[in-house]
Amino acid sequence: MAGCIMIQGTASSVGKSLMVAGLCRLLRQDGYRVAPFKSQNMSYAVTLDDGSVIASSTIMQAEAAGVKPSRYMNPILLRPTGEKSSEVYVNGRSQGFFSAQEYHRKKPKLMSLVRGNYDCLAAQYDVVVIEGAGSPAEINLRENDLVNMGLAELVDAPVVLVGDIDRGGVFAALAGTMLLLQLEERARVKGVIINKFRGDLALLGDGLKMLEEIIKVPVLGVVPYMTVDIAEEDSLGDKACHDEVKLRSASYRSQQYDRLAQGLRDSLDMEAIYRIINGEG
Repeated sequence: MAGCIMIQGTASSVGKSLMVAGLCRLLRQDGYRVAPFKSQNMSYAVTLDDGSVIASSTIMQAEAAGVKPSRYMNPILLRPTGEKSSEVYVNGRSQGFFSAQEYHRKKPKLMSLVRGNYDCLAAQYDVVVIEGAGSPAEINLRENDLVNMGLAELVDAPVVLVGDIDRGGVFAALAGTMLLLQLEERARVKGVIINKFRGDLALLGDGLKMLEEIIKVPVLGVVPYMTVDIAEEDSLGDKACHDEVKLRSASYRSQQYDRLAQGLRDSLDMEAIYRIINGEG
């Protein structure tokens, strides 16, 4: 099998990073060579053995996939240095400090680099699991986008949209995101996942069916709120917690990845997920 799937979210912190990690682990358990990919990340910077600097979440996802992390998995890393500026790493090397507007002007020149890194992974692995950033509904950032729908178009990836029900308003978030997408972007969305659900599934009642009628794509599953001891990076996250989890033993982290994968396997329509990966969705 050679394919890909892209996980996008209705907002930041809806669980995209752990969803990608869990899918990577699940696919590895099923016998596939799998790699994570996030074209642009805003994160803690971690230095690899070859001196390349990539996002901590990418390293976590590669570990879940059972593969060695590489700069190809995270071609662009933004390390915030203030409210309006970041240090920009390209292919693991610092390019200096840029304001948001300066970096935005630089993005068109990075498209070919992003595509090249993705193609390199696609040639080596059976499946590439791609993570978006923030939300594709941020229409003010659509021009020159290289991390959400712009990336999906660039590499011809099918998209699964994730919403966080624990925050409340998940139906509005999913429907509103679909509404703000362009027609060709909506066509890329093959299904949605409701994440972080607590309680009795019966409480959702006819809501799932009503949502499907509104957004015209299937709900692929409702994932329960899972407590797994895995550092899910975020530029605004708890660094002390991240460092503490990082120091856990490899065998302990492996158990956590297995728990995460099993939670997804139990909650998602895996036949539909595999059809999407194979381009049949």
